[in-house]
Amino acid sequence: MSEFDTEAIVVGAGAVGLAIGYALAQRGIAPIVIERANLIGSGVSSRNSEVVHAGLYYPTGSLKARLCVEGADAIYAFCDAHKVDYDRCGKLVVACEEDELERMDAILEQANINGVPGMEVLSAAQAKALEPELRTVGALLSPNSGTFDSHGYMTALEGRIEDVGGSVVLSTPFEHAEPLPGGGFLVRTGGADPMELTTERLFLAAGLSCADVANRVEGFPKELIPTIHFGKGNYFSLQGKAPFRKLIYPMPIKGALGTHYRRDLGGQARFGPDLHFVEHENYDVELDREPLFYQTIRRFWPGLKDGTLMPDYTGIRPKLHGPNEKQPDFRIEGPSVHGIEGLVALFGIESPGLTSSLAVGAEAVARQ
Repeated sequence: MSEFDTEAIVVGAGAVGLAIGYALAQRGIAPIVIERANLIGSGVSSRNSEVVHAGLYYPTGSLKARLCVEGADAIYAFCDAHKVDYDRCGKLVVACEEDELERMDAILEQANINGVPGMEVLSAAQAKALEPELRTVGALLSPNSGTFDSHGYMTALEGRIEDVGGSVVLSTPFEHAEPLPGGGFLVRTGGADPMELTTERLFLAAGLSCADVANRVEGFPKELIPTIHFGKGNYFSLQGKAPFRKLIYPMPIKGALGTHYRRDLGGQARFGPDLHFVEHENYDVELDREPLFYQTIRRFWPGLKDGTLMPDYTGIRPKLHGPNEKQPDFRIEGPSVHGIEGLVALFGIESPGLTSSLAVGAEAVARQ
């Protein structure tokens, strides 16, 4: 009989927290995943593009590069095994002007370094043969990119956790953790039914609240807790028929991949996200940004008609950088970094965090 109430507690039931729970379940550990909201995946994980990224852009040797490539393959395999819908439709990265072709070449070089499969260079004519309404002077085809049902995916992860006797406990905010003499933690939760539980292992996967949660772990080095910047993105949907079959991505912007196009699994065309930084969580669509969407989209789709974009939803990402700063890597930090045995803290798990989630979960468990 274990001296602890449970072998592992995971803070956060978004895609990454559930993937950590799944990685533990695969090792025969029945985790408890606690979530402050009353639904799984109701934060960062449900306010994104539901895109399976192939791993084109990320710097050589980075966690993002490795875990995105591994994660994409793992996502498709998981979806096949658990009957989760997806569409490996492929992506076109488009150069809209001649001076963008050099940047396109750099993306291709990075994708090849990262081991992204099947990359192809297309002429303007070849790209337009695939997508006749597209405006481009050249493009890259990434056949391993796609879209998937992220909610179905997270529900399947929850099911696998429960299959081994684990549980996902909602409306249960994390309050405090205290390392115990000899190892393990005493964890306190709040909500309508506060609890105290002892656990051998503790994983912090709290998305936008990752810094606040780390601050609530007694003895966690304050100098290692980053400032989290809220990167907000708006999405607009299209009234009318979806113009493209494939994902369409223009050149990346500073700190993000920029406003792109996707057709979701139901056939709805959506554009977004843009990027700007906010101080607080606010999920209202900012209508004053609509003119910029028309301008941006018409660079690759001149056929967009006035009055056909409709405000859809917004998302906020936990960014480790501020405006005009370089986008850093994921932080997945175990005892070798912060010195607390049995603890793994994750910071800045934004895009491509959803794609990478299964690989991130395995990496987090390995770092204990």
